[in-house]
Amino acid sequence: MKRIFSLLCLLLCNPTFADSAPLLPVEAFASIPDVSSVQLSPNGQKVASVVRVELPKLKGTVVSILDLNTGEKNYAIHTDNQKFVIQSLLWANDNTLLIKAKFPANRYGTPTIETRLVKYDLTTKKTANVLANSILERLSWIPQHQGQIIDLMPDDPDNFLLSLDGMGESVGQESVLKINLAQGKSTYIQNAKNHVIGWITDRQHKVRISIYNDETEYRIYEQPEQKSDSRLLWTFKAFAEDSVWPLGFDADPNILYVRAYHNGFEAIFKVNLTDPKLTKELVYANEETDVEGELLYSTLKQKVIGISEGDGEEYTFWDKEYAGLQNGLKAVLPNARNYITQFSADERRYLVYSTSSTEPGTYYFGDRDAKSLYPIANRYNQLNSELLAETQYLTYEARDKLKINAYLTVPKGLEAKQLPTIIFPHGGPISYDSNDFDYWAQFFANRGYAVFRMNFRGSAGYGYEFMKAGLKSWGLEMQNDVEDGTRYLIDQGISDPKRICIVGASYGGYAALMGAAMTPDLYRCAVSVAGVTDVAYLVKSSRRHTNYEVVKEQIGSDLDALYERSPISKAANINIPVLLLHGDKDRIVKVEHSREMYDELKSLKKPVEYIELDNGDHYLSNNDHRLATFKALDKFLADNLKTQR
Repeated sequence: MKRIFSLLCLLLCNPTFADSAPLLPVEAFASIPDVSSVQLSPNGQKVASVVRVELPKLKGTVVSILDLNTGEKNYAIHTDNQKFVIQSLLWANDNTLLIKAKFPANRYGTPTIETRLVKYDLTTKKTANVLANSILERLSWIPQHQGQIIDLMPDDPDNFLLSLDGMGESVGQESVLKINLAQGKSTYIQNAKNHVIGWITDRQHKVRISIYNDETEYRIYEQPEQKSDSRLLWTFKAFAEDSVWPLGFDADPNILYVRAYHNGFEAIFKVNLTDPKLTKELVYANEETDVEGELLYSTLKQKVIGISEGDGEEYTFWDKEYAGLQNGLKAVLPNARNYITQFSADERRYLVYSTSSTEPGTYYFGDRDAKSLYPIANRYNQLNSELLAETQYLTYEARDKLKINAYLTVPKGLEAKQLPTIIFPHGGPISYDSNDFDYWAQFFANRGYAVFRMNFRGSAGYGYEFMKAGLKSWGLEMQNDVEDGTRYLIDQGISDPKRICIVGASYGGYAALMGAAMTPDLYRCAVSVAGVTDVAYLVKSSRRHTNYEVVKEQIGSDLDALYERSPISKAANINIPVLLLHGDKDRIVKVEHSREMYDELKSLKKPVEYIELDNGDHYLSNNDHRLATFKALDKFLADNLKTQR
């Protein structure tokens, strides 16, 4: 991809050229991470991780296990990321690693994503399914999801608790099994209940909390003793402000931590279940953002010590000892967000993940006794933070005066003035962009484009009213927020109005195509990666899923109106070049969305290109698919924004 100006002008006219980053290969950005899901064994002696391999006869990812004392490596499992994709790793005990994987399938004609759980024994160096055939044969049907671990029971390392479908009256009703890792035997400790979709145990490993769902209604029940009668704690509707979501228990089996709204933003409370009024005591809150993440619990200290605050913030520790360790990391690793992702059982050894908008991610191993901290892996080996572009936070007003938070990444060495620009709305849409590292934004910036990512209304993390404003707003105010952000950049002189392309994936792909259709003179081109093109079809496709009523509550149920707010209904308005990319095994947004959009645009003789990824999923999990996508983006943007570099 090429920059805004000719090489001659850059050499003669731009004194900051020497500070700009060299053009890096597409592979540096587009390859799946070199290392991910790094996990420390309970004894602190071994580190497991998912590692990308690109050898002539071996491509994809492997599970690598490193012995920190000897340097010896074992490889537990390999995948080409087409038949299945490794989702996560978790140590059950010092000798057993649990590997969760997903793969595409079909159930009664409905495309699905299936999950399975595999165990790897370090002594025998063999893998096996966690659920033995003897367990599956007792089920009424084979569960779609088989990796829902709800309690690892660290004080009983030979067993763990698994939530599993297949024993209730209908799909989606979960039972709880106690699985013995060595023998593969299981014991049902909690039978399925009508409409119960999940269970939570206390720190004594008793099943205490059940989550009930019927259409858009949720109820939270508590049972004082396992299998005893339940009492109703809270009831609420999907997307309601009075929602109370249980997070987990403290060491005291009567103290339950929950997430609920406080002054319009999600916060952390604790509730004494012996209190008849169920009074919520505020534990932690932010003033202008929701509190994200999960509870951090110290088995050693027998108490909740903090909250993992999600993508955009470091972990927040309430315990002074851990807060001191976090502050020490800030001093050693400044200008980055440093996440203590895991401790050994004795909490003397730990793992840190350090990242920022210009730090692609480095994993560190820490030893508190040796007072040492050293890097053990880079998430992206080909990327150097010194060559990456800074991202700045800014805000703008939508047309109805609502404040929208956004992030602008400007190519390294260039002034934010009259730049070719990529408008890049996120997927979800109940998700959000942050100032963490984003390989898409850095790729575009390296090619000479400013990149603008906005958290339009409906994005997560900005409180109840902001979230609610996005409900049933596809193609309406949510789309206006994207357009208003684009016009803001033009008014500020940041973007060259003749060289703006709108690009997105999933919901972002929908927003990109709607931008091309609703404001045909605003953008020079549009790209949709696995994007929604027919919102009515998206909703109809959910009819056979258990979350159908929630989908309608979020997106809408008037199919005629939803079709009118779909890019495919407005294809005649699109006059700019369009690039569509989609995997044919996408189980989140069916490939038919892009196929039919391509056919419609082609029949209208519109400038459109379509690339279908054979065996590709929604997340570009396969390295070849990701490279093909980014190379197509590279060429398409260069051709249409007429940049030179």
